[in-house]
Amino acid sequence: MLSVASAFEFRVGGPEGWVKPTGKESETYNHWAGRNRFHIGDSLHFKYANDSVLVVDREGYVACDTSNPLLAFTDGNSTFWFDHYGYFYFISGEPDHCRSGQRLIVRVMVHPFVNLGPGYAPSPLPSGSGSGPDWNSGSGPSGESWSSGGFKVASFGSYVRVFLGVWFGLVVSMFV
Repeated sequence: MLSVASAFEFRVGGPEGWVKPTGKESETYNHWAGRNRFHIGDSLHFKYANDSVLVVDREGYVACDTSNPLLAFTDGNSTFWFDHYGYFYFISGEPDHCRSGQRLIVRVMVHPFVNLGPGYAPSPLPSGSGSGPDWNSGSGPSGESWSSGGFKVASFGSYVRVFLGVWFGLVVSMFV
């Protein structure tokens, strides 16, 4: 039985780091975020010079408003840990950089896949309990909405997590 999931650190911007887009990049920050799956316990690592990283609300993100950040990083080498699920909004502390595309939305999933081994299944809900999201309505338990497109195929990173989890579980079970 394996019930502990490992956390991952994601390097924002790859080797270039958190920089103002020049238009020559192969993908935007949000395209990169869309290719990855983020979970509670994961972190983002920002490497930057002559700039900053601001955590803002949705309105601050849309307007590139740097005046009222929820959190500000200015040391050039910053890590942000996800401690709850939902949407997180990051922008450059330089409004012109933000308007040029130096901003990022990350959706943190409720929890990663955890291998509990054979014989573990969720208990059925009592009939008529009505709890849980209405998957046909397009909204979640706290009003989050999603498109009718439904679920996306898991990213390569998710498959790596599953593989490593299963492998680690097998190795541990050999010594127990």
